Amino acid sequence: MASKSVILRRLLRLSLIALAFLSGVVVLALLALKVINPPTTAVQTQRRVESWFKPGKYKKQHSQVPLSQISPNLQWAVIAAEDGRFFEHHGFDWTEIQHAIDEAFDDDQDRARVRGASTISQQLVKNLFLTTRGGFFRKGLEAAIVPLAELILGKRRILELYLNNIEWAPGVFGAEAAARFHYRTSAARLSRDQSARLAAVLPSPRRRSPARMDRYSAIILQRMTLMGH
Repeated sequence: MASKSVILRRLLRLSLIALAFLSGVVVLALLALKVINPPTTAVQTQRRVESWFKPGKYKKQHSQVPLSQISPNLQWAVIAAEDGRFFEHHGFDWTEIQHAIDEAFDDDQDRARVRGASTISQQLVKNLFLTTRGGFFRKGLEAAIVPLAELILGKRRILELYLNNIEWAPGVFGAEAAARFHYRTSAARLSRDQSARLAAVLPSPRRRSPARMDRYSAIILQRMTLMGH
């Protein structure tokens, strides 16, 4: 019978092999995503599976368009709403992370925080590979993949993939489908106000409606102005 130390070494070796294999798969997937649009994502698959256990008919609406066919209004509205330092950080916004930590230990702090510490790069990785579930384990995997995504994809492709695959309503994924669903127009023709309202629903896209996002969309518009957009 093998000793405990031998068993532990074998488990460690197997874990390292599995980690190396998964890392290789992720790198290959990211290299492919640099030039190929994903037919689906982990979150889109998750929503499909969840629909099997809920009443009503589930219909997925999803269209992929180049970043050049997504209004700059929407691009900057989403950056202003979700990740104001998107073009400055390398996957993690340490300033926002520190703010979130400070607020967590401040009993006098208003809990209605409208912007989280998760960056667009982190959210893209979650949507592509990890689903919305998993807690700390998912966060650990996310932290490992994000630097690879930043290195391989670059900012423009990260933003393009994010806007084309993020959830904007139940079953509605991507900027083009969201523009058609909410405003009966194309992503390229979205106005500044429409873009701010669409960006305002992203923290909770299955519960929020752009038409009701007056206060938060006004905040996003102010941020866009401060950013020069």
